[in-house]
Amino acid sequence: MSRLVVTLRPALELDQGFLQRVYASTRTAELALTGWDEMTCGMFVQMQFVAQSTHYRLHWPASEHSVIQVQSQDATLPVGRLWIDRRAKAIHILDIALLPYWRSQGIGGKCLQRLVHEVSQKGHELTIQVEQDNPARGLYDRLGFQSVGPQRGLHQLMAWRNPANATLPREEACYEQA
Repeated sequence: MSRLVVTLRPALELDQGFLQRVYASTRTAELALTGWDEMTCGMFVQMQFVAQSTHYRLHWPASEHSVIQVQSQDATLPVGRLWIDRRAKAIHILDIALLPYWRSQGIGGKCLQRLVHEVSQKGHELTIQVEQDNPARGLYDRLGFQSVGPQRGLHQLMAWRNPANATLPREEACYEQA
């Protein structure tokens, strides 16, 4: 595959079906263990998607919800989502997820690198709650995220802090479209 150009744009109401598909793709392995039929799984995913979105909007009303896109020669394709909350001295990643086909192609890394550069210029930190068995943990480790505090349930808070001698990853093209 040629070099990917990754962009972000604000998530819109008309994106809800796509965003629910992205969310559902993150729950596939978990749902496979339930033995539920397809309809029951679909209803459960819809309920959980609405609950998560409502929770994020209630607790982080100023958060930014974006659609991650990949530009090709012929089209701009939606491939995932990024939901962040900008705080006084940090950016907290509420969620970053990609459709399965687009995982492990550097897209999430480009978005994270962009956020690392943003916080490093301001002397802030970048944080995220990560499930212990999340395959993306290796990416967070490579980018210099470190575990912060004790594990809480299935999640670990990880933070990227700008150490004085840090070598920043090369900034990649992941930017907000006008």
